[in-house]
Amino acid sequence: MEITITTEQIKKLREECGAGIMECRNALKESCGDKEKALDILQKQGAVKAQKSAERVVKQGLVTSYIHAGGRIGALVELNTETDFVARTEEFKELARNIAMQVAAMNPEFISKEECPAGAKVQLPDVCLLMQPYIKDPSKTIQDIITELIAKTGENIKIGRFARFELGK
Repeated sequence: MEITITTEQIKKLREECGAGIMECRNALKESCGDKEKALDILQKQGAVKAQKSAERVVKQGLVTSYIHAGGRIGALVELNTETDFVARTEEFKELARNIAMQVAAMNPEFISKEECPAGAKVQLPDVCLLMQPYIKDPSKTIQDIITELIAKTGENIKIGRFARFELGK
């Protein structure tokens, strides 16, 4: 039995996840028209894409800042990707700004758990930026939001470095 997928279903799914038209169509067919199952399928495909691109060199990107209201706390973030084409997109710029906001709010010490000193007795999500719950959506981590954009762009994206400044510290 052939499942009929409407353009309206594809459009709604695409607006929600940002995946390509054919990817959305195929996920909807595979899930028999169930949007939630299709989202799961697309998320798994995104994770696979992110793993495939993880080793590619990231030499382009941007440095962005976030200054918290009142001007007492600020953060700088270097976010890297493979091409300047992706680095100039609004989605990439927004991701960089959101990560800078996260750094200002949560004060992480390291980008990833691999940077954390061996044997250190710390709560990893407290000090490792990629493992922290995203302040705008605590059901996701910073790594999750980066992976989502990797899946959408098809390019590797990594946080190069960050710095947080607080007045008087």
